[in-house]
Formats: sequence, C-alpha cells, structure tokens
Amino acid sequence: MKARASIVAVLMAFAFSGSAIAVPPGEVAEFNNSPEGKVVFDGEKHAASLKCKDCHNAIFMRERAVKITKEDHESGKFCFTCHADGGKAFAAKDNCSRCHKK
Repeated sequence: MKARASIVAVLMAFAFSGSAIAVPPGEVAEFNNSPEGKVVFDGEKHAASLKCKDCHNAIFMRERAVKITKEDHESGKFCFTCHADGGKAFAAKDNCSRCHKK
C-alpha cells in the first residue's frame, strides 16, 4: 500500500511540475535579464494560435531555463523558430518593443 501511495505521489508531483513553469492563457511571464528591457511572454497571445506542445518540448524544455542571447535572434532557435523572418509569426527584426518592454 505504501508503494502505491508513493507512486501516486511521484506521478502527481511530475504532472504538476510542468504546469508550474508553463505560462497558460491568462498569465504573463517576465524575464528581466535583457539589456533591451524585460521580455514579456503573454500566454494568452500565444494560446490564440498554438498549443503548449507546439513549443514544449520541441523548442523549449519545460524543466530548464534558457538564456537567449542577441545572437539567437538570427539563429532560428528558441523564440526565433517562429519569429525569425515573419513566416510563422511577426519577425523579431525591427520589432523589439513587441517583446522587450523598457
């Protein structure tokens, strides 16, 4: 019986660990380490056309924080998988203020 309870506890902890890091519709995540101003990720805007699995775990791992650099803006990695050239979503180039807030 103790083994069964332990397994259930581990499964529940695993199930809720991903949702604690994710940014669901109606919530906003702010990342304050950019010299260009904090980056604001709006779960509502992204959920309008995407499902969580479109980015997690294909582009971003839920369990790990990612430090995105200036060089990543042109690499096609991370956010720029969709925001590189304006094909899937608005292009990052010349649109800094859409994500970076001073």
